[in-house]
Amino acid sequence: MIQPKAFIESLQQGGIDFFAGVPDSLLKNLCAYITDTAARENNIIAANEGNAIALAAGYHLATGKVGCVYMQNSGEGNIVNPLLSLVDEDVYHIPMLLIIGWRGEPGVHDEPQHVKQGKVTLSLLDTMGVPYAVLDESWEEQVQQAIANIHKRNGVYALIVRKGTFDEYILRSKSTTSLPLSREEAIKIVVDKLREDDIVVSTTGMISRELFEYREAKGQGHSADFLTVGSMGHASQIALGIALQKSERRVFVFDGDGAMLMHMGGLAIIGDYCPKNLVHVVFNNGAHDSVGGQPTVGQKIDVEAIAKAVGYTDVVSVDNEMALCCAMNHINNADMEGTSFINVNVRKGNRSDLGRPTTTPVENKQALMENLAK
Repeated sequence: MIQPKAFIESLQQGGIDFFAGVPDSLLKNLCAYITDTAARENNIIAANEGNAIALAAGYHLATGKVGCVYMQNSGEGNIVNPLLSLVDEDVYHIPMLLIIGWRGEPGVHDEPQHVKQGKVTLSLLDTMGVPYAVLDESWEEQVQQAIANIHKRNGVYALIVRKGTFDEYILRSKSTTSLPLSREEAIKIVVDKLREDDIVVSTTGMISRELFEYREAKGQGHSADFLTVGSMGHASQIALGIALQKSERRVFVFDGDGAMLMHMGGLAIIGDYCPKNLVHVVFNNGAHDSVGGQPTVGQKIDVEAIAKAVGYTDVVSVDNEMALCCAMNHINNADMEGTSFINVNVRKGNRSDLGRPTTTPVENKQALMENLAK
């Protein structure tokens, strides 16, 4: 395994000391080391991977130096446009290093949402004309070659990271809060207040896993839930698409702060249509909890004011059981005039024995569609 400290020092020796990106589980040890050691202005945890490319481009324009962008391979989809229309050699010719976690690598067991992305990770880079190397025991030489290639071509180079590549590093600069509710506790409160015919669209990561386990514990089945196991940031638009076509059914979005921030423009579209049957619940712990607890700005910004500004009509922020119960009771008992929004501030963390959904994505989709057809 590669020591994160040694790896980052090798980049710094090559003149790379600016980082931007979205944390990944395969990179969590590396990201944790960067978070603990880099100056705040030199490590920007971006809203999405495309933004990170733009940040590294801005850094190069200001300094003439090479920036580094880290991401899970799912983020390749978010970087296609800025890579090809901004930094490509046929446009502005901006150099940078990409570090990409290879989830779903062929032959390595992974969750279903990573399988296709894993198959096409390298071919997507080939298609975009981005040279790359898969990190192995000769990583020091690979880093030197990558930096040399970047400077020779004044272009982009990618280092691909397999599962287990980096040695463990525990994030020291963890933020701690004394909030009374965990995310799982908050999810249980909301689920207990749902009506029998309500639909839930849950975002990727721990939220979908905790929802699935609670439904199992209650013996309720899963036909009312769409578990968005991938596509981070898009759960709210899936829910909007359902809500507009099934106006007689209430549709709840179970969102995370990182997912909401990743494509926050979607909130404005919901606010414009403002369906009365849509309830957007954000379980806000200020962290990318599924990939190492790297911070987001979720608890630093006024999420409630943002929701109001874009057109949500019934907006509240809560941080305890009584307030959350009151918010749900209000939604259940009032004649809603438009889309509701609940920002639930919760603690970081999850159970170590938390399981994963045992149904396949296709089974989940079919069960939900049968439910919606009733």
